[in-house]
Amino acid sequence: MPDQPAEDPLALEQQVCFALSVAARSVVAVYRPLLEPMGLTHPQYLVMLALWQHAPLSVRELSGLLQLDPGTLSPLLKRLEAAGYVRRDRGATDERTLAVRLTPAGQALRERAEQIPPAIVARLGLPLAELRQLHTALTQVIVAANRPPQADPDPQASA
Repeated sequence: MPDQPAEDPLALEQQVCFALSVAARSVVAVYRPLLEPMGLTHPQYLVMLALWQHAPLSVRELSGLLQLDPGTLSPLLKRLEAAGYVRRDRGATDERTLAVRLTPAGQALRERAEQIPPAIVARLGLPLAELRQLHTALTQVIVAANRPPQADPDPQASA
């Protein structure tokens, strides 16, 4: 009986990074037509989600919640401020701190945004329980990917 060829460890369709990348782009594309009428991009929507839940936030706190560096976050905040959804103010106790607050228009936008999650669930056509399991699995991947690398054991030490 001939040997079966070994599975190619570099096969594109077997790569976790490929599946995550395509899934992320595909899901963001599902959000796009729902966010465009609100004048939001997907990254701006994520900022608004954080603010609807936790406002006011410092730029540093927002950066940590969204896992975005402040250099990436700053242009998003400028565009949201120009749209009239947020306001950035110097901190009362520390002028080096920028506090991000929702404007009345930003607070009012939340009501429209509440329609997005059920629309996404309907568009994906997956049971809510499966989407929650996927969220849990992806959260575990994020934690694992952000874990500091383990030191490689010294191969000479065990010899």
